[in-house]
Amino acid sequence: MNSNTSSIPVRRGAAAAAAAALVIGPVAAAAPAHATGGEGRASAVVLRTALDVSLADKTVDVPLKATLNEVQAPESAGKTALSVRLDSVEGSRPVQLLRADVATAKASADRQVAEAHSNLAHAKLHVPGLPLLSLIEVEKVTSTAVCEAGRQPVATSNVLGKVTVLGKKVTLSAGGPTRVEVPQVGEVSLELSRTRTTSRTAAATALELKVSVNPLELNVAEVTGTVTLAEAGCVSPDAPAEETPAAEQPSQEPAKDVQVQSGEEPAEENLAETGGSSATAYLAGGAALLLAAGASATVLTRVRARR
Repeated sequence: MNSNTSSIPVRRGAAAAAAAALVIGPVAAAAPAHATGGEGRASAVVLRTALDVSLADKTVDVPLKATLNEVQAPESAGKTALSVRLDSVEGSRPVQLLRADVATAKASADRQVAEAHSNLAHAKLHVPGLPLLSLIEVEKVTSTAVCEAGRQPVATSNVLGKVTVLGKKVTLSAGGPTRVEVPQVGEVSLELSRTRTTSRTAAATALELKVSVNPLELNVAEVTGTVTLAEAGCVSPDAPAEETPAAEQPSQEPAKDVQVQSGEEPAEENLAETGGSSATAYLAGGAALLLAAGASATVLTRVRARR
């Protein structure tokens, strides 16, 4: 009997372990699956010019397109050149277009965020025909664009310190362009700190100049076009796909105290649970016969006594 009853806790322990496995299994399988999209893009530039230079006789037009520290990501990281020089514009004399103490452009992009920064400090910009007079001087201008996957892009730009245009100190206004006119020299219109954002893009420009310079009695008749200082832009990476949990298996809790029985030993298992054995049936039959015999003997004794 002991051998039969000792097997019951073992089987119940196995059933409990199976139940634990069913409960823990779906939890482990339900870990979310993350899907990432493509990389974002970012670009920055310290200086960009799109100017047309007409010589004095107006028979020759020279396009003046130049950039300083232009970078794009993920292809390139950053540049820190401090000047840009142009040749073959004023005859044999080179033109120092821009000179700065600080001029940096940085761009980076991956699957999470794309960002760009441009910074220009203590800079002077010249155009052909005005070798001694700066078109513009700035103390510090910066632009930043940040595009993070799944979030609203952000663009900021700042113009810090004083700004001088054609030798005149100017006060810039965010409400519209600032115009500076110098007799016998020309006119410059400045747009201050422009930013633009959409659901996936951001762009910032610290300063944009519209130039129309016509200096007298010089070899250059007219310079027109635009100049951009401290520009940054970005495009957000693809947003990650929504988290999709793995298919969960139904949680099944086994019935309690269920015993697996074979066709060979049903009686033994059931008797073991009640404390009996296989000999119990024979003992019960013998007891019944003894009781019947005893009753018969009692009846015969009483009959003989009466006689």
